[in-house]
Amino acid sequence: MLSSLVKKYNVAGPRYTSYPTVPYWDNTTFSLEKWKSSLVRSFQESNSKEGISLYIHLPFCESLCTFCGCNKRITKQHNVESPYINAVLKEWQLYLDVLGDKPVIKELHLGGGTPTFFSPENLTRLIKGILNKATLAVNYEFSFEGHPNNTTREHLQALYDVGFRRVSYGVQDYNPVVQKAIHRIQPFEHVKRATELAREIGYTSVGHDIIFGLPFQTLGHIKETILKTKELLPDRLAFYSYAHVPWIKGNGQRGFKDSDLPSAELKRQQYELGKQLLAEVGYEEIGMDHFALKTDSLYKSMVSEKLHRNFMGYTASKTQAMIGLGVSSISDSWYGFSQNVKDIESYYRLLDENSIPVYRGHILSKEDLIIRKHILNLMCQFKTIWNANDLFFKELPDILIELKEMENDKLINIGTDYVEVTEKGRPFVRNICMAFDVLLKRKQPETKLFSMTV
Repeated sequence: MLSSLVKKYNVAGPRYTSYPTVPYWDNTTFSLEKWKSSLVRSFQESNSKEGISLYIHLPFCESLCTFCGCNKRITKQHNVESPYINAVLKEWQLYLDVLGDKPVIKELHLGGGTPTFFSPENLTRLIKGILNKATLAVNYEFSFEGHPNNTTREHLQALYDVGFRRVSYGVQDYNPVVQKAIHRIQPFEHVKRATELAREIGYTSVGHDIIFGLPFQTLGHIKETILKTKELLPDRLAFYSYAHVPWIKGNGQRGFKDSDLPSAELKRQQYELGKQLLAEVGYEEIGMDHFALKTDSLYKSMVSEKLHRNFMGYTASKTQAMIGLGVSSISDSWYGFSQNVKDIESYYRLLDENSIPVYRGHILSKEDLIIRKHILNLMCQFKTIWNANDLFFKELPDILIELKEMENDKLINIGTDYVEVTEKGRPFVRNICMAFDVLLKRKQPETKLFSMTV
């Protein structure tokens, strides 16, 4: 039965870190001034109540991982660090000039690239430069992505000293054949060292990222990786499907042939095996493709229905405004999205002109905001309601008719004013969200835009 469902629902679809999804942003009606106005509106509504989130993109890596879909610049020249930090701090100042009042920072995340490409001293300078002009929320959370091969005690201590308590390490897979194919050689001992160092210093949440569906990956490899993961018992896990999108990411994802990848059915078996093994030691499934121990804030936020999803993935709390700093970063005011230019040279040039380096975005319509809420509800709570809270929209009756087939397959339950995802339907939540995506329905893509849903 599982194989027939996989075959039926394995189509290209978004991961819904936003709605509208980036390919459906209306850049023709977007402008930098509209973006700034939407951000100021959001900031004035929410800063004193919940604060803001900051995402800082640090794009440099010393070597190319061929599974990676992130924006990165490959270099071994570390003299790029200081100019880039100066640029990010200038961008922050430009945003401070727009906001007017002092921001309250609730969340701050360093992503990449490889944040630990930067020296501990430069990372400290970056964070202190940000915090010098802001206030910290009472329950703030700082996190960063660390590479197990180059995250040192000095990195962990320096970031701990400026407020970081959560770190996630990219593990992917422990098998040498798979690691060679994705150009990410890192022995288990490196991950163990980095995990134990973080805990020794005082980090309260250590996460691991594991990917299934990688080239040459077998069920045996998944079992081996999960069993090794059990030894370290990270507080949370991202266990997600490899997104094969070489038509978007260029040569970075062409280090192997399509025929080297597991079939859709095998990928689903890999996920189900991993999920089973994780459940045996107490991991709870959180949203889509995430797991956490009951002691972790991600699990607690799911239980209290405060789980949120944005461009950083699942987060334990929500802020209405999220500012992205650095090349290619995406910002979210709730009423609008914006994305920075993707190449470093253009980023520097626009900052030299005292311009926030945004190159595209989208201002959400009333319909966008309603559908965004439905998709967030489905992704975070596996249920959405439209009767009592003004979330009805004109195309909903047609969507419910379309969803009948999923109800027949026992993936969802449809009530008079709600749709609820069943346990069986959780692996297909992207497909369920696609039924609500009216922009995707109105204009089917003519070229490949998204990875496969299974």
